[in-house]
Amino acid sequence: MTAGLSAVILIGVWGLVAAISPSRTLPAPWEVATALGDEITSGRLPWHLFCTLSRVSAAFLLAMSLGSAIGIAMGRHRAVNEALDLWLVVLLNLPALVIIIMAYMWFGLTEAAAIGAVALNKLPNVVVTLREGARALDPDLDQMARAFRLSWRKRMAHVVLPQLTPYFAASARSGLALVWKIVLVVELLGRSNGIGFQLNMFFQLFDMASILAYAISFVAVMLAAEMLILQPFERRANRWRVRTA
Repeated sequence: MTAGLSAVILIGVWGLVAAISPSRTLPAPWEVATALGDEITSGRLPWHLFCTLSRVSAAFLLAMSLGSAIGIAMGRHRAVNEALDLWLVVLLNLPALVIIIMAYMWFGLTEAAAIGAVALNKLPNVVVTLREGARALDPDLDQMARAFRLSWRKRMAHVVLPQLTPYFAASARSGLALVWKIVLVVELLGRSNGIGFQLNMFFQLFDMASILAYAISFVAVMLAAEMLILQPFERRANRWRVRTA
């Protein structure tokens, strides 16, 4: 209710300012709504949104799977951590734009290069979070699992992964927000479709209404993913904190 009221107030203030001082840089809400409707009915916005979401999904899953495996290995094995720590620091501090440009120059303006660049930008954040989670594992539970001679697969499924679930949730929530942003840069620099490509085209045409229309659609999808997927997953992952509080 509060979020809906704040949205109504924002739109009202936006419309009032646009009416008082009309400008090409601040179109009225109804102008943006018209542009949004035109893009939806023409099929352009659904197509470009689908292209962007496909890249987001692929890069997110790739980064989460590889980053989780590397992070857990670094957290549980000192030799692995010492071998990979320097590379992790480099990736954490290497600007996203540099990685994107190098990927395009090395592998061409391809879909694989675009997805790989996004995943590589997200990878070190996942590694750091899961490494800390692996270091925080309860050693008593691990010793109990070894005493009962549980197999590696059973230890991972029943001892390690349940303790790491809150770290998976935190990494997924922060990581998805990062992936959203980097995908748009990747599309702007080297793809011929997607939300980022469209924003670049409308920027060259100085079409602010269409820019806001695409931005609003993108934000709406992000909010839906946050409220319908990430927040329920995070609440489920942290249920044990509520029970023990």
